[in-house]
Amino acid sequence: MAALSRTFKLILLLFALLETAAGTIGIHDRTREHILVDICKEVASTISAASDVYYPPSAEYTADILHYASSSMQMSACSVEPGSAEDVGVILKIVQRTRTPFAVKSGGHATNPGFSSTEGVHISMTRFNGVGYDPSSGTADIGTGLIWDDVYAALAKHNVSVAGGRVSGIGVAGFTLGGGYTWLTNQHGLSLDTVEAFELVLPDGAVTKVTSSSSPDLFFGLRGGFNNFGIVTQITLKTFAQEQVWGGQLTFTSDNLDAIVEATANFSASNTDPKAQIITEFNFIEGQADVFTSIFYDGPSQPDGIFDEFLAIEAAATDISTRPLLSLVQSAQANATAGLRGAYETVSVTSFSVGLLNVIVNETIFWGTFLEALYPSGTFVSYDIEPFFASLFTHGSDSAYPPSRAQGLFPLNIYYAWNVSSADDFFRDKIRQSATTIKAAAVAEGQDIADAALYSNYAVIGTSIDQIYGQNVDRLKRIKARYDPENVMGLAGGWKIPSW
Repeated sequence: MAALSRTFKLILLLFALLETAAGTIGIHDRTREHILVDICKEVASTISAASDVYYPPSAEYTADILHYASSSMQMSACSVEPGSAEDVGVILKIVQRTRTPFAVKSGGHATNPGFSSTEGVHISMTRFNGVGYDPSSGTADIGTGLIWDDVYAALAKHNVSVAGGRVSGIGVAGFTLGGGYTWLTNQHGLSLDTVEAFELVLPDGAVTKVTSSSSPDLFFGLRGGFNNFGIVTQITLKTFAQEQVWGGQLTFTSDNLDAIVEATANFSASNTDPKAQIITEFNFIEGQADVFTSIFYDGPSQPDGIFDEFLAIEAAATDISTRPLLSLVQSAQANATAGLRGAYETVSVTSFSVGLLNVIVNETIFWGTFLEALYPSGTFVSYDIEPFFASLFTHGSDSAYPPSRAQGLFPLNIYYAWNVSSADDFFRDKIRQSATTIKAAAVAEGQDIADAALYSNYAVIGTSIDQIYGQNVDRLKRIKARYDPENVMGLAGGWKIPSW
């Protein structure tokens, strides 16, 4: 699949901004607009010189509100780039007093509308961009305005890395605060399992350091609980020795679907090496199915036997080598559909059998054909298979996600992209239908997933928090009531925990 040209992406962005702006004017009268601008001016006059406020149509403002999916963007009254945790506290105090809607954006890869965008005050974390490595503690302090590409590049000079994103362009904050399935998960757990501390700006504006010993309830809630308890400005993660890795991406055409299904099922069932992982993506675009398989081995040499079945299949394109971790992460074509509208949805499973994978392939082709026939320009359908060890949740302690660590869950990532705004609800409805079909197939083959928690970073808007946090919902409500009794964070988007 060829990447969209930069010009085309800019055109898509321009249309999205104009469309969103028109909708905003149609909904809100001028009085409301003036109030929001006045609040922006108050923020600008109160924050320190380390921070700035921007207004449309400046380049800084446009960059601040930009999202991977154009359907996730909103035209805010202004964007704010705080340069210190204390200034984040100043902003929170103002939006609390004025009850102003706001957003907090890290990488901007969330596809759910309103999760990191707003018509009010948009907070861009871009200035929290430091990476500090402490060899004595074996940890790294990472600013939440970064994407993982930046983190890997900064840590490579120390020959260490962290459990972060697997493809290019993913933001640090949402990924980690939501869970974080990584290339190192079989060895070390989720990204949130490797967190040592958070720098958190509480809803009342106070800045605090949260660790498992200093604030065990907050530490529990932040690991999986996103922005329900304040704004995280820095995360301290464990580091791991990192040499070069082996792997990359294989591209296959539709005539190899059966062989890829067999290879993926066999890998899922038989791999015992925690350093080896794959992602198999079944895609449909421009009238045909294709497959991308990303291969990862946490070592510089090809391991004996593990990936032979994939390598024996004739590939349309091959990009496999010994390389730095950053090179492998950037080899995946994660940004090819940037600028289109989009949605994720997920099903949590415990295995990928040939039968279940065939159901997923059928869903890929059926919905790809159906949706492309109705919307022939820009439609893209993808189903991403991510097998892990069943023991992946045993590496960490209790956290908001997963609500139970008794059973390992593999999150199937379903992704639909399109370019017609009037079709937003239609595509989200169809992606939900497909997830329901796949879940029913997994249950029918005996998988105990009827009540399995859903991975929030892949879940489509409208998913209930009970489906994400399960038995932890009541505990999270109590934490919310203690640290955010005024429900300041409820003024921002995302998976919202109500107060007890």
